[in-house]
Amino acid sequence: MLPDIKERMLSQSGVSARSRDVLGLRCLPGECVLQRAVMVRKKLSAREGRGWVSGTLFCTHFRVAFVPQDSPKPDDNADPVLLGDHDVALASIEKVVVVGPNRTKLVTPNSSLKFTPEELVLYCRDLRVVCFLFDRLTPDAQVLEITYTIAKTYQPPKPGSVLSFQNAALGSVEMKQFLSNRRRNTEMNWFESASDWDQELERCGATGWRVSSVNDRFEMSTSLPRSIVVPQKVLDTELKKSFAHFNEGRIPRWCWRHPRGSDLLRMASFQNNIYHEKDDIRNLEMILFGCQSSLCVVVELDEELPSPADIQLAHSRLRALCLGDISTSVSVPDDKWLSTLESTHWLDYTRSCLRKASEVACLLRGGHLTVALQEADDRDMGCIVSSLVQVMCDPHCRTQHGFQSLVQKEWVMSGHRFYSRINYHRDNDKEEAPVFLLFLDCVWQLLSQYPSRFQLTGDFLLALHDSIHLPLFSSFLANCQRERCKRSQNPGQSYTPVNGWRDVLHPDSSSDPSDPPLPSVWDWSLQYSRHRRNRFTQPVPPIPPLQPLLNGNLNTNPDTHRLTDTIPGSVFLLSRGTFSCPANLLPWRSGSSGVYKKSHRRAASSENVPGLERLLKAWAVAEFPQGLTSTSGPQGPVDPYEPLLPLLMGPCMGLWRECYLRGALHAQAFSHPISANHPHPVERLAQEVQQLKDKLAQVSTGTDLNPPTKMAEPRRTDTNLNQNTNNGTFLFPASRPQGMANPRAAPPPTSTNHQTSHGPPPASAAPSRPGQRDNGGSNKHTFLFGHSSVAEARPDPRYYPAPQNAKLPKSNGIQSVPPHDRL
Repeated sequence: MLPDIKERMLSQSGVSARSRDVLGLRCLPGECVLQRAVMVRKKLSAREGRGWVSGTLFCTHFRVAFVPQDSPKPDDNADPVLLGDHDVALASIEKVVVVGPNRTKLVTPNSSLKFTPEELVLYCRDLRVVCFLFDRLTPDAQVLEITYTIAKTYQPPKPGSVLSFQNAALGSVEMKQFLSNRRRNTEMNWFESASDWDQELERCGATGWRVSSVNDRFEMSTSLPRSIVVPQKVLDTELKKSFAHFNEGRIPRWCWRHPRGSDLLRMASFQNNIYHEKDDIRNLEMILFGCQSSLCVVVELDEELPSPADIQLAHSRLRALCLGDISTSVSVPDDKWLSTLESTHWLDYTRSCLRKASEVACLLRGGHLTVALQEADDRDMGCIVSSLVQVMCDPHCRTQHGFQSLVQKEWVMSGHRFYSRINYHRDNDKEEAPVFLLFLDCVWQLLSQYPSRFQLTGDFLLALHDSIHLPLFSSFLANCQRERCKRSQNPGQSYTPVNGWRDVLHPDSSSDPSDPPLPSVWDWSLQYSRHRRNRFTQPVPPIPPLQPLLNGNLNTNPDTHRLTDTIPGSVFLLSRGTFSCPANLLPWRSGSSGVYKKSHRRAASSENVPGLERLLKAWAVAEFPQGLTSTSGPQGPVDPYEPLLPLLMGPCMGLWRECYLRGALHAQAFSHPISANHPHPVERLAQEVQQLKDKLAQVSTGTDLNPPTKMAEPRRTDTNLNQNTNNGTFLFPASRPQGMANPRAAPPPTSTNHQTSHGPPPASAAPSRPGQRDNGGSNKHTFLFGHSSVAEARPDPRYYPAPQNAKLPKSNGIQSVPPHDRL
């Protein structure tokens, strides 16, 4: 039946079955070819091998498909793939530009062309720029017709465009039947049922916690999932009284347990304008402290991290920098490119998220305590920080299936507003913010510094980045589990005073039975070929099992930390790198008398704040006694459960070139490849940087052919730590290190220009020498930015010194050099 449907659709569109067999286009069930053009060349990106490939260009009502001339004949019996390696979804196209003799024109659905285009350029929302060149033998009629067809068919920002795009791709009867028979990935945890959460509790060894179904009908909180994890000693009847005290009912709930015993919680801001009964306060204490009895640290996220509006503005500036003006083809001059990149603040926001996650990871590693992440609505930055902490500390989250489970738990099921933040309909620009893309960038930074500690690769992160711009997946087309249930086949709910919440007999009005079923984004075989999926992972050493805890005592190292000076039930607030006693978090009881006061007073435990700071300092000294000067790696086996703390200084933070700069060389390359022999300005800049790096490598090799493998240095306890523990700035250096006094000092040798984030360094690059990093030694980084695997961290790859007149970005008290892109 499938070949007959394809022949009928192709015949209706003017393309016969015979021509389809020759051209090799494989249509989806129900897909209709609208127009085609022969003898077209597509410009390949750097990842595709560069150059040009000849073939045929098609436009369907779902995608712009390009079939290379020498591509093998498609197998009609194989499962359909939504997009081929050279295809572009219509919904991901943002602008269509044509290039003619000495002119460039932005094509809209109502445009009229007075010249025959020589090139067709598609600007995509995922920062890709796809260029097609029409041959001189291509009929002019086909050139004009396919240009008009793409301009009128691609989904412009208008209401209803997403639904029509979904129907075009998945709305056929055959495609619905195919999707209904798809099996879910059983190797990952979907966190959709109570049993899934029980499985996570067992994996983490989180005893003392239980899965509660108190929000099964979303009557307690519409944005939280059906199942939440709470302490075992808190009953559901007591738990129901706590939802009203937090914004959107997002009470403190368990997310993850550190292998050494500390628990990570998430919660929204506490509503202080509500009257608190004595029993309510007791229940809140039991929830917030969880299974711990000594200490709770509330980490305030709103003070230091960017707002969604800031993230949206930074991403828009970054996009304009990488792609230029798509209508006038005006780009930033070469000498101002790096300073313009710094002014976007995108790398600053990435650094801020990684810094905050590093602080939380140190807290969790340091002692037997509870760390609660607090955000106003707990739906944006809380997702980033909690996810990064688990990626840093849990090797399971650095595998493909573990990372997918992490996104399901901390983003999809925890109520991140994907639908509003991505803004597929383009009807609410005020809510739009690529928060999830910022998280992917942070993960890429960790991957680039610790490539051998990740099973997932940069290709996987790039595929996930591109998938979020394709409005076809149920994972991203809802703001919470409640909305996702309405979109699915689950029945709606109604409330009556007598019967309470009950399932209605008919589906909710928002769910149309004729709508196509939306697949999950983790169904990679539906999106990519096997060859592409094989590049998603790389081999890593097996994860050793957790070591058993003796007698439940987690503070087994007497030289690092013992929280004996804290009063049981103490609560501290970590905000802007400073520990303090919260005045408005909860009306805590007065000492041990058990008397509750309704006024929000300051707790009488301020003298214990330095103890927390000593906790983190002592841990840093114990883990890095020789600082960050060793280049031979750690001595002995590396504990896989130690947090991967990133290097956050400016040169160590790179631009995700494989994502953001993949379309930069195509954005303005509107010249014929035969007549244009001049490289793009960005490409010329990259070539100059590569030449400088090669010269530095030669000089380094000539001056020291036998670099030492280990640099002996005396033990330093407080060299790179602020001596004043009471001001709360111990996380950052007190003054500029001596090694950073001259930003134009001899930089370390760097890797090749086209090296991937997880590939080995080139043979031409000289090995890193300790003498090049000895200017200041361990003073160059504080303990928070240290490394358990210094050789793996590679603080020197792919960067070059900043200009003397470069301005330093504002980074909340930390002094760093301006960010650089890894050209």
